Amino acid sequence: MASRFSGVLQLTDLDDYIGPSQECIKPVTVEKKPGKAAAKIRIETDGSYFQIDQDGGAQKLEKAKITLNDCLACSGCITSAESVLITQQSHEELCKTLAFNKAAAPSEQKLVVVSVSPQSRASLAAKCKLDVLETAKKLTAFLKGLGKCVHYVFDTTFSRNFSLLESQREFVRRFRQQPEDKRALPMLASACPGWICYAEKTHGSFIIPYISTAKSPQQVMGSLVKGYFAEQQHVPPAQIYHVTVMPCYDKKLEASRPDFFNQEHQTRDVDCVITTGEVLTLLEQEGVVLADVAPAPLDSMFSDATEEELTGHAGGGSGGYLEHIYRHAARELFGIQVDRIHYKPLKNKDFQEVTLEKDGVVLLHFALAYGFRNIQNLVQKLKRGKSPYHYVEVMACPSGCLNGGGQIKLEGGESSKEQLQRVESLYESLPPRLPEQHRAVRELYERWLGGAGSREAERALHTRYHAVEKPGASFSIKW
Repeated sequence: MASRFSGVLQLTDLDDYIGPSQECIKPVTVEKKPGKAAAKIRIETDGSYFQIDQDGGAQKLEKAKITLNDCLACSGCITSAESVLITQQSHEELCKTLAFNKAAAPSEQKLVVVSVSPQSRASLAAKCKLDVLETAKKLTAFLKGLGKCVHYVFDTTFSRNFSLLESQREFVRRFRQQPEDKRALPMLASACPGWICYAEKTHGSFIIPYISTAKSPQQVMGSLVKGYFAEQQHVPPAQIYHVTVMPCYDKKLEASRPDFFNQEHQTRDVDCVITTGEVLTLLEQEGVVLADVAPAPLDSMFSDATEEELTGHAGGGSGGYLEHIYRHAARELFGIQVDRIHYKPLKNKDFQEVTLEKDGVVLLHFALAYGFRNIQNLVQKLKRGKSPYHYVEVMACPSGCLNGGGQIKLEGGESSKEQLQRVESLYESLPPRLPEQHRAVRELYERWLGGAGSREAERALHTRYHAVEKPGASFSIKW
């Protein structure tokens, strides 16, 4: 089984003793000596930490050793209440629901919808040695065959169009608000729930104003399925059981957030999240080889259309937020058409910069920050007022969503790097499509949301974050 949560949240083995490495928000022990200025910390590409003295000398730091009690007092990772919530998010729970649905009276049966992420689809394609479109059609057939109780299978690339468009508009608005609001920028991406959980619990009210309010593709799909699609099917939202297939265990926590529970209809936007690895487990339990499954037509959320082609978004395996926002902002704010984006790697491949300049003046300064150590460096720069960025695409997992903890870890002679490159190649094999050019997206904005920027669009496509107060016990821990 793949490791469960991203490096930001992961507790590794739940015994009484943990060697946290990147998994803990206190990864190293720094000896404090009276009368000396604060030391600088240097992080090597292999994750080693070095303390740099005033005279330039470097001393390697030992990783902190903490007990499980210390971890639970810290509130940096998932809480026991959250762990109870995520037990409701599993392939076992899905199977129970499908079995209940099959035996229930027609009036009590749920309409079951499964939304599949493009990252999960690419991971399955690599595992089964199929192309992405074959995988999508065969996976649709397999899921609909589970007890004959799954009715629709959608692609969350569709919902990501809305997330990208809303992020673009929000960035332009924030950029123009800079003179009045010093915390308008940098805008930090919000699609990664591991990063959001860490930000709320560890940096709270300091970091929250910087985080984009645009919902992730998973939660936008929740709004679409329990809102627009429910209306089209003439069923109440609570009668739909919505399952998502995601590359990341942190998505289970996201779906469980109180913000995504509809009080009026007493239903979650996403009822159950299963990972790519859990789909593989379902295949194995059913004795099915995906390559042998007869393909089925792909479903569309529009009753008068079927999707026989798949498209993607340019800009990498985590959704392409940086590239879409960068191009839109360059065009909207400065009238500059950006055809090609040049990334400048910094200390490691998971921290890269993109800069737009004109006549020697920096107009836009964007960055990618993947993995915990880069996130930690980013936050520390923000706290010291040293961050030069206008926007940062933040993802908890090193290498981003294609390397999520819920993805399939391939067996055989390939290295993890080679495996990831194969998944990336499959993911990028689809033709990219700009969200602005998607006719169905434009129609939904007008017909369902009442236009971009409307109150309904704000409700359906945006969310809020909440600082999590730490229990008093956390202050008694001596690091």
